[in-house]
Amino acid sequence: MDAAAYGLGAGLFFLTYAAFEVPSNLILHRIGAKVWIGRIAVTWGLITMAMMFISSPAIFYVLRLLLGAAEAGLYPGIMYLITTWFVQKDRAKAVSFILLAGSIAFIVANPIGGALMKMDGVGGLHGWQWLFVLEGIPTVLLGILIFLVLPNSPSRARWLSDDEASELTRRAVGEEAHVERPGAIVRSAMSKPFLLTIAAIYFMNQIATYGVIFFVPSIVEAMDVTDSVMIGLISAVVGIGAVIGLLVVPRVLARNPGTEVRLIGYATAGAIVMALAFVAVDNGVAQMIILSATMLFIVGVQPLYWSTLMARLGGVAAAAGLAFVNTIGLTGGFVGPYAFGLAENATGSPSAGLWVLIAATTLGLLCVPLLKVLLATHDASHPVVDPDEDVAPVAV
Repeated sequence: MDAAAYGLGAGLFFLTYAAFEVPSNLILHRIGAKVWIGRIAVTWGLITMAMMFISSPAIFYVLRLLLGAAEAGLYPGIMYLITTWFVQKDRAKAVSFILLAGSIAFIVANPIGGALMKMDGVGGLHGWQWLFVLEGIPTVLLGILIFLVLPNSPSRARWLSDDEASELTRRAVGEEAHVERPGAIVRSAMSKPFLLTIAAIYFMNQIATYGVIFFVPSIVEAMDVTDSVMIGLISAVVGIGAVIGLLVVPRVLARNPGTEVRLIGYATAGAIVMALAFVAVDNGVAQMIILSATMLFIVGVQPLYWSTLMARLGGVAAAAGLAFVNTIGLTGGFVGPYAFGLAENATGSPSAGLWVLIAATTLGLLCVPLLKVLLATHDASHPVVDPDEDVAPVAV
């Protein structure tokens, strides 16, 4: 496969993932997290293992589409669980903890993937086949464990008394009014201008994020690194920046509550500056450090999107709204790798994709002033109050 075909296959995953996001999260809200998230992990792992049977680009495309459908709803489902367990002031930290797991996995998976590729010929399988098999098995086992131990809500947690569970739910969820029919609540969530604007900014963010994730090994290989393990180790440097961002940005917000939009603007501008610096520098070591700093801003800002939404959505509205925003973001996950691949094919350089990143983040930055105005308008008529504290509405 050439770069464009690989980018297309990488991106096709996000089409079915996006298509099933909202229905999946509404099912989770209806039947509970333990069954649905457990199901997601099991089917995700099984289809990952089936990737070992790829023998043509067409089969690769089909399995990527199936993988997207299997995994749909995982991320917004976890975001919805956060709204049922954590008060608003702690949600950015909780989201960063979840994202931190993914960023650490990126660091660990790159060198492990490179090592597994060296198993070529063992048991009559190629190294890339071993990679899919050995990554799929733990996912299936984890899905079974989730079904056995994850409580659907605080009221189902064995380690909480009834009074503790009720108080935790009150602080996290508040007193909910009647629950509307899913169709009506979805339409209501989609009609919020601030939600649509956050979705647009997140879309641009995901173009940049997944473009870098899928093409950083090609960027490293273009630096005349040929050993698969070394490519994996050097690629993992990018994940370090994401980890630092997820550790730092939520803590900055904790010290400066109510500054989500301002921090989103600063971080997006920082990503643009770093990407421009990458393009201007020729030294490979400096480029990897700059790319890591770029990911610090791109990934570190992501908890702020979810914290901003969680403060203004609850119940099934949160399930629908969070899934909708993630759906739009996942569409960016399709556009990013494909656009990076097209840029590489057109120029012959994997680094050309950084111009896609610059364009996407610039468009996202232009939406930030609009988001500030829309949130101020919404909060004027819908004060954002933490049920655990007697505080004023969140400032923009």
